[in-house]
Amino acid sequence: MFGLGTQELLIILLIALVLFGANRLPEIGAGLGKGIRAFKDSLKEEETKEEIEKKA
Repeated sequence: MFGLGTQELLIILLIALVLFGANRLPEIGAGLGKGIRAFKDSLKEEETKEEIEKKA
């Protein structure tokens, strides 16, 4: 995964934990998940628009 090993991922998680605190991490994760989901939905919507335009 992007050339990151287990140790690097643990260090990044530890730094995030120190910076944001344990209470904020779930909120940040939920926000990221919603953002990624919205991005995927907009891509699907764009694909369907293109398919409709090709048929017309």
